[in-house]
Amino acid sequence: MKIPKSLCNRLAKILGGTGMSNDTCSIMVKRNLNATILGKKYDTEHEIVIQSLDSRGNTLNTAEITLLQRDVQKFINAARRQGLRITALHNHWLFDNPRLMYLHIETVEPPIQFAKKLRRALNVLK
Repeated sequence: MKIPKSLCNRLAKILGGTGMSNDTCSIMVKRNLNATILGKKYDTEHEIVIQSLDSRGNTLNTAEITLLQRDVQKFINAARRQGLRITALHNHWLFDNPRLMYLHIETVEPPIQFAKKLRRALNVLK
């Protein structure tokens, strides 16, 4: 089922980002890390996608969180305390400065519950 725009906006507000909704809800949360790739400025952000709303109010919730290397373990610990499933950790780029890591999360649960859990985990990042 389609994610209503009003729900997407509410999720974006909880997460501190901006959302757009078609059939899914995509939320971008900016993270200013003053990063460069090949010496050129690179804007960093977390990407959260909410989709597949079912009749019980559950959605497939996925996130790709942009982290500095020094933040990885701290964020993993915070995400696990919230019961979030971590599915991947990797880098995207060569010649990035600072070194950026990308952590993937996925759950199936009510989207507001997911957004609140993820917001609490994100609070460990400064």
